[in-house]
Amino acid sequence: MGRAYEVRKASIEATGAARGKIYTTFAKEIYLVAKKGTPDPESNIALKRLIEKAKKQQVPSDIINRALDKAKGVGAEEYNEVVYEGFGPGASTFIIKCLTDNVNRTVGMVRAAFNKVNKSLGVTNSVTYNYDHLGVLSFKGNNEESIFEALLNAGIEPIDFEAEEGIITISVHPKDMNPMKDVLEKVIPNIDYEVDEVGMFAKDKVVLEGEDKEVYDKLYKLLDDIDDVTRIYTNVE
Repeated sequence: MGRAYEVRKASIEATGAARGKIYTTFAKEIYLVAKKGTPDPESNIALKRLIEKAKKQQVPSDIINRALDKAKGVGAEEYNEVVYEGFGPGASTFIIKCLTDNVNRTVGMVRAAFNKVNKSLGVTNSVTYNYDHLGVLSFKGNNEESIFEALLNAGIEPIDFEAEEGIITISVHPKDMNPMKDVLEKVIPNIDYEVDEVGMFAKDKVVLEGEDKEVYDKLYKLLDDIDDVTRIYTNVE
């Protein structure tokens, strides 16, 4: 069904996650983006876009403001972004993105999740070479030709562009994500993104059945229940 189907499916699954986990994840991500650049959204476009995304997910303003205050040095917490790779049942693979203030605690919890189903973590790049690092936007629209032309005129070349059942899905290099939004918001005022993600997308998908699917589901839930885990990418259909 193509990437359009996959990213819409991922979006539906994400919105079903626990509200508290969503709040915590956005708070950490806002902190990290603000810390890497500047805590002022007006001069940090990546931070501004992330806050807009958080508000769309109904993250309360006080959570956003506390994350910005931490980035300004208010409070003692320091978060680091860490990524782990692992092998699940069958031919399944995992990329687990975390934001943590204690790397030893986080890797211990992630490793324990794999151990519980008799699977293992991999070394760096043992899995990621089978994934593409992309920025993906999906939204309702039927004017794909004018959108495509507008992107090209702005110097943005989509890696993938799909129009399916009234939904347009565009994949670009991550550095083009914010410029692409600028173009789209001029072409479609008040655009509403169904998928808004910079992440890792598997080049090839696998289908699991029977016991392999049961083990995969268990492992995914164990990882998703870890507070430090912010994103889980897999190659499972």
